[in-house]
Amino acid sequence: MSANRHLGRIVALQTLYEEDFRRELNDKSFRLSDVLSRNIKRYEETVDDTKFIEQLVKGVNSQQKDIDDIIRPVAPEWPIEQIARMDRVILRIGVYELMFADGVPPKVAINEAVELAKAFGGENSSKFVNGVLGTVLRNKETKKSKTSGKKSKNSKTSAKKAKSVKK
Repeated sequence: MSANRHLGRIVALQTLYEEDFRRELNDKSFRLSDVLSRNIKRYEETVDDTKFIEQLVKGVNSQQKDIDDIIRPVAPEWPIEQIARMDRVILRIGVYELMFADGVPPKVAINEAVELAKAFGGENSSKFVNGVLGTVLRNKETKKSKTSGKKSKNSKTSAKKAKSVKK
């Protein structure tokens, strides 16, 4: 399944890259669903999990503003519009899988994005993608630990209150 998902990510990357390019040109004829269908059809003999591709493309597309807002502060020297298109699309896929997708382990999301960057990006793309996604993951884990720490304190406080009420 992992090789199939890797190919699925490549199909999603092609679709989202075309979307980014054609939207920048203000192509009024662009329809994401048409491009997605065409790209899936092109690989129908080798890709079994078309739902995965559809969810990935539609998820990145629907969450793009939030994804870009996550990328901006972790790559402040690189405004999102100035990041190479391929790197930008790969980062969006990686951030989507890290932050919004269910069932994708963080290390897998980062590794897959780095592999896409090695295959399709520039000379330093894989390092850039790895650095940005690693920071996104650390920020997510820090936020999660702070939130669970607050819950633990609140739980302890509630438990103490409950004991004092019983007395």
